Amino acid sequence: MTLSTSRLDRFISKQCQVSRRDVRLMLAQKRIMVDGAIANNIDQIIDKFSHISLDNKVLQANEASYVMLHKPVGVVSATKDEQHKTVLDIVNLPESVDKASLHLVGRLDLNTSGLVLLTNDSRWSERLTSPEKKVEKLYRVTLQNKLNEDYIEAFNQGMYFGYEKITTKPAKLEIISDHVAMVSLVEGRYHQIKRMFGRFRNPVVALHRVAIGSLILTEQLKVGESRLLTAQEVAGI
Repeated sequence: MTLSTSRLDRFISKQCQVSRRDVRLMLAQKRIMVDGAIANNIDQIIDKFSHISLDNKVLQANEASYVMLHKPVGVVSATKDEQHKTVLDIVNLPESVDKASLHLVGRLDLNTSGLVLLTNDSRWSERLTSPEKKVEKLYRVTLQNKLNEDYIEAFNQGMYFGYEKITTKPAKLEIISDHVAMVSLVEGRYHQIKRMFGRFRNPVVALHRVAIGSLILTEQLKVGESRLLTAQEVAGI
């Protein structure tokens, strides 16, 4: 999902129902402001988050929204679902945030809990999900059977899955207790963690996403709760 852009003159022409020649005159008269500065370039590229005004009248003032949610088990990572509650059904946000404009930054399975991010800024979500950026996702995994040191090396080497003919990228595994491990991935293939533990015939009992990059799900955000990210959090990831 790419953030759509437009030329300033096209936007003004459409919004005000005037010709582009008229827009050139407006620019020459310094009547148009973009993001708090007088616009002087008819070819200037804008997007839906550009703040635009004409004669001090606001034509566009959309705000980017960035949301952290503590997803419970049983909630679908989708915007619509006929059978289950979705993440949009449970997020509780200020009225200024248009929930319908939000999309998911990566998904969690129905039976997986933990950190979910939503935004209306596709540039930010693409930065988080791009394979080139290698943003780490950290999970706490509870297993049915006991763990041992063999898991660490197997995850670190990556695993080949013949059905897709792919080898997973190296993953970090830290054993916390006999049945609990922390796993860090830079990719998110279909049921990847469950399938990797499946190589050891060790079923995953519970899966919980703890962090995405520098964003950590702390105990302060209870199950089912959500909040807006701070500017520092958005810029730091």
